[in-house]
Parts: sequence; C-alpha cells; structure tokens
Amino acid sequence: MTEHHERLTTLFSKYLSKELNEEERLEFLSYVQNPAYTQQIDHLISHSYEHPETLHSLDRTAGDRIFGSVVADRPQKSSRLIGLWPRLSAAVAVGILLVGVVLWNNNSSEQTQRDAYQNDITSGVTGATLTLANGKKVRLGDVKTGEVAKEAGVIIKKSESGDVVYEIVGNAGEREGTNTLSTTNGETYKLRLPDGSYVWLNSASSLTYSSRLIKDGKRRVSLTGEGYFEIARDAAHPFVVTTSKQEVEVLGTHFNLNSYGNEALVTTTLIEGSVLVRSGRLTQVLKPGEQALNDGKALRVSEVNIDNVVDWKNGDFNLDELDFRLAMRKIARWYNVDVVYEASVPANIRSGGWISRSKNLSEILKHIESSGQVSFKIEGRKVYVAKGK
Repeated sequence: MTEHHERLTTLFSKYLSKELNEEERLEFLSYVQNPAYTQQIDHLISHSYEHPETLHSLDRTAGDRIFGSVVADRPQKSSRLIGLWPRLSAAVAVGILLVGVVLWNNNSSEQTQRDAYQNDITSGVTGATLTLANGKKVRLGDVKTGEVAKEAGVIIKKSESGDVVYEIVGNAGEREGTNTLSTTNGETYKLRLPDGSYVWLNSASSLTYSSRLIKDGKRRVSLTGEGYFEIARDAAHPFVVTTSKQEVEVLGTHFNLNSYGNEALVTTTLIEGSVLVRSGRLTQVLKPGEQALNDGKALRVSEVNIDNVVDWKNGDFNLDELDFRLAMRKIARWYNVDVVYEASVPANIRSGGWISRSKNLSEILKHIESSGQVSFKIEGRKVYVAKGK
C-alpha cells in the first residue's frame, strides 16, 4: 500500500472516531474529493458498514439523507442501509462520505463559534461619577431621584429620567465651584446645565464646568472624550467648549465633539445652527452637515453622514462604510474591552450595518463577522480579531 493510501486509511479511522483536527479534516476532504482514491474510499466505507459499531451517528445521518430514510440511528433503518451498501456504486459511496464530512465540518464550525463567544459581555449602562468642588464623588447610578448636592447657590438634582439637573437658587455673588461629570468605559450619561443646555457624554469621557456655568461673560466647559451638545440660545453669553487641541464657540446650536486621546483627529460635527472652531490661529465656521477635522496642525472641513456621528447618542452603532478599526474602538469603549489584532488582519477593511448598542457584545461581533472579512474570539475582557476564513 502506498504512503498516500496508508495516510487515507489513517485519516478515515480518525474521522470515524471524531479525532480529526482542523488541518487533518482539510487533508481528508482533499482525498475524498480526489477521483484517484474513490475505490479505496468505497472499500473503507463498505468495511465500516459491515461493522456498524465503528460508525458514528454523523455517517448514518449522511447516508439516510441520501436515500430518503427517516432517521439513521433507528435500528431497522440502519439494517436496511447496511443491506443496501454492497450494491451501491463507488460514486454514491463517496458522495455519502462527502456529505458526512461537510456536515461534520458545519457542526465543528458551529461549535467553534460557540466557543469563541462563550465569554459574552453585556452592553454598557447609564452611569457616571459627579465630582463636586469639595472633592466629594457621587456615583449617580447609586443615588435616588431628588437632590444630590447643593453648592454655590446651585442645587444639583437627579431627575426621574435619570439625568443630572443644575438649578440656580442663590445670588450670583456666591463663590462658584468646579464640577466634573465623568464616565468610564461602558457608561453614558445626560446632563442639563443651569442655562438649560443639554450634554450627552459618551463612554470614557468627562465634562468639567463651573457649577453656575458662566465665567468671564461666557458659558465655558472643558471636554475630554466625546459629547453631544444641545445649546440653549443666549446671545449675551457665548457657549465655549474647550478640548486639548481646540475651542468651539456657539450661541445656540446642536453639535457633536469627539476628542478621544486614542483618535488621530478631533472632530466637530454640526447638526444645526452655526459653530466657530478655533485651533491656535486657525478658524473654521461650520454649516449643518459639515465636520471639522483637527490633527493639531491643520483644520479641514468635509461633509459627513450625520447618522454615523450621533449613532451612540441614539443608542446605536451605525457602522456603514466606517473604517473597521475606528468601529472597533467605538465598540471597545462601550463594552469595556481591549481589542487585539492578528498580524494578518488587513488595515483597509470597511465595516457595515446598523445595530443597537443594547445588545450583548457577541451579537455585535457576529454582525460584523457575517461579512466574512474577520473572525472574533472573546477571552475575558479581550477581543481577538483574526482574518476571515
């Protein structure tokens, strides 16, 4: 017997005992599909059906599907199949085995996917920490509706909808304090400032501001991370948002500002109204639907798909035509995971689709994986990314 015939016999035996690994399965399948080995495979299968105790249920199921029998593991059906076997052509025998190998492969793939996602992670939550002027920290998810604190003539409340609300009750002469609202990975929160403006904070973000908001004739806040702003109009007091690379000044408008440290650009996207973006001596005035991109050296403006920018604020991931690694950074912040890429993963992948941020991480990853470009595995708080098969 030649070396290849011996190898096929060995692989066939391991197939029956379910001991094939992935590399061996592919090798075995190449033999099954090669007409040169049809006669040997026919002989191996015939021998196995003469000794049915050596067969596992997958082979019987494959045979029964070919012949239209009901269930292979019923004794009367198995005996009929065994009796038929010697009269089958070699081509049909190989066909049955091929069906068995494919079915086994599908089952193996399903099991592999289940293993990849067995350590699932739930979605992020509404939550934040409020740091008061005296240094006291308040975990907003832990406090009940009502008054949270009072300082500098300002009452800070938690509304019935869960938002933080500032109300000025004292005179303007009282000493002002500085507050910071911050979220960790996997958190988001909504804030109403004393002027009636609203700010939504994305994960891993913080907003620092005076408890009375107005300072030196302007409403000033400082942002790290990402925030969506709906600014109440006040012509006498422009609203200024400061980040590490720029300032955005408005009178009354809706805009999104992304200033995460692990993103190459600070992006300011105007939804409605008008904003002035200032970075050093560079300035740009935006119109609705435009985005300013700031790399610290230059400001450029482009038109964008608004839905891709404010998806997080509306509780979704809009991944249509989004750079894959950018999409994964958004996902990593919301699910509080680290993403690890194999060297084989291409750098120019574009993601696609739209899916709710309320779903478990596995559902998000399966959605992306369906494109066939990548595959994922979750281990603890790490997501491993491999090139698609």
